[in-house]
Amino acid sequence: MAMTNQTEVYVYEQVVILTSCVLSFFGSLLIICTYARWHDLRTTPRKLLVYLSVTDLLSALSYFYGVLRIFDSDSGDCIAQGAISTFANTSSFFWTVAIAIYLYVVIVNSSQRQADNLVLYFHLISWGIPFAITVAALSLHKIGYDASEVSVGWCWVNIQSEDHVLWMLLTGKIWEFIAYVTLPVLYILIKIHIHNAHVALSEYRPILTTSPVSHSLSSMADRKLTLIPIIFIMLRMWSTIRFLLLLTDSNAGHNPVLVTLHGIGNTFQGAANCIMFVLFTPSIRSRLAALLCCRGQDRHQQTETVSQNSASAYTPSHREENTNPQTWENSKR
Repeated sequence: MAMTNQTEVYVYEQVVILTSCVLSFFGSLLIICTYARWHDLRTTPRKLLVYLSVTDLLSALSYFYGVLRIFDSDSGDCIAQGAISTFANTSSFFWTVAIAIYLYVVIVNSSQRQADNLVLYFHLISWGIPFAITVAALSLHKIGYDASEVSVGWCWVNIQSEDHVLWMLLTGKIWEFIAYVTLPVLYILIKIHIHNAHVALSEYRPILTTSPVSHSLSSMADRKLTLIPIIFIMLRMWSTIRFLLLLTDSNAGHNPVLVTLHGIGNTFQGAANCIMFVLFTPSIRSRLAALLCCRGQDRHQQTETVSQNSASAYTPSHREENTNPQTWENSKR
């Protein structure tokens, strides 16, 4: 395979991808914060989503540093950034598939206990395998500068290694390909099961199928089950395309549009999850809105209280008995 020059990363591409990293970081952080803030949201599926958000957060941070630096050699921070992004990115694939498997077991197999028993294995696999792969790659000096052949400024697998394609597969691509197949299959099976259940249920309880609330919630769940694999594939396909172009020694992998889409796809997963599971979830969205509104009202009331207390300081002493109860009532509100 012929060596090529480094793919040029333009300033506008940096700005777009760095913005994607920031959105993904805060999106992942919002998922984690909502889980910590409201106890009734601490279900097992959302807990798995939190683990996925941790990996997306790490990915966003490591990619942000890589895109900001635009590495051009095997420096120490290049190797460190490449190791973190390799671990986080690979772990993200595992957790994404783990969530799909969990939902499949709960919904299709109707076994909550069996699904909960899988969580320990999810941890062992989703943290353990990426960690082992990353340590092996570091030990064999496979992580380093890749000339942005299958990255956008950040470091991944050292492009000068004779077996760099093998390590690109081991440190990400093979798990990405598996996710491409596994996610659509699992979610299609879940959707088919839900559809069949609704059809069977409507024969005995037609009132449920005509209920606006039930129909709305069912439609929303159906859209999410459809969007999860679609969004994953739409985000990740650009890096896969560049990887395949690398295998064929094609210069099309240097195309600025493809490079930009690759950068966004690799860094936007946390923001996409936040949009789907926080902003597009009415119960959580309404709580966030109420929380923001309450804080705004509290600040307004505190301002009014301070103003009233300041005014009472200049009120004659024989009128303090009339003003103090009012101030106490206002502060009580």
